[in-house]
Amino acid sequence: MKPVKDIKLQNGMTSNDIIKEFYESGGFTAKKLAEGVDILEDMIKQKDCTVFLSFPACIISTGTRGVIREILKRKLVDAVITTCGTLDHDLARVWKNYYHGTFNADDKHLHKKGINRLGNIFIPLECYGTVLEERMQPILNDLYKINKKWSTKDIIWEFGKHLESEKNAEESIMYWAWKNKIPIFVPGITDGAFGSQLWMYYQEHRDFVIDLFSDEQDLSDIVFNSKKMGALIVGGGISKHHVIWWAQFKDGLDYAVYITTAVEHDGSLSGARMREAVSWGKIKEKGTYVTVEGDATVLLPLMSLALFERIK
Repeated sequence: MKPVKDIKLQNGMTSNDIIKEFYESGGFTAKKLAEGVDILEDMIKQKDCTVFLSFPACIISTGTRGVIREILKRKLVDAVITTCGTLDHDLARVWKNYYHGTFNADDKHLHKKGINRLGNIFIPLECYGTVLEERMQPILNDLYKINKKWSTKDIIWEFGKHLESEKNAEESIMYWAWKNKIPIFVPGITDGAFGSQLWMYYQEHRDFVIDLFSDEQDLSDIVFNSKKMGALIVGGGISKHHVIWWAQFKDGLDYAVYITTAVEHDGSLSGARMREAVSWGKIKEKGTYVTVEGDATVLLPLMSLALFERIK
């Protein structure tokens, strides 16, 4: 048996030094986090492994957006599956600011002031719905002249391309997805402000179509052309499930790292540990996987920095 060792903190330690100490400590989430970095390194370094990234929208309202952006900028993943709000927050923050808030705010007061609260982030109405409507509708007019039927992957790339002339373009996830030709799929495209703007445009352009089956065909091609598959999955819901759902058609993921704050005992998908996915064939019986419990706004930057140090 391997003995537990105390964590030794010293000045000048790198992220990987700390990750190594976490592993040697043998204890609880610290060791699981270290195992997660090892799995991510293995899957990314294998040239024949297709790597998926999935995450929910909420973290894009925070500075963790910069971590996701850096992952795409460095081309560490091959495909992304996320929720509609990711597009909302990514675009809105190109054009406007979000602000520091507090969990303990008076929400009735915020509503009267026209401020939306997302956890401890404050989002004024003019920085979200208003600016998205003002800026998205002209872009949709341009796209309508090119094509009347769009998959979510293709329309997201087009929006990323349209951002190229913006001062803050390089802060955008969508911009780097287009720049590096990394597909982003949003199976629940109408569940957010971006989707609502698509629907509003449809009111005057009834031949404007979002073709979800085209996305599914693209996902099918990615999955069935993959020799191996791995995934970094942040949070649960549709973004998590769409990754593992498609993986089952190719006998499951070979590698998976899952970050979650949800509990397992209520039977939720968000709380389901990776081992449960083995029973469905969504992760291979001999797959390498770990579930790391904790807040992704803390864990993901630490894990990613260690990963960046290992993959130059």
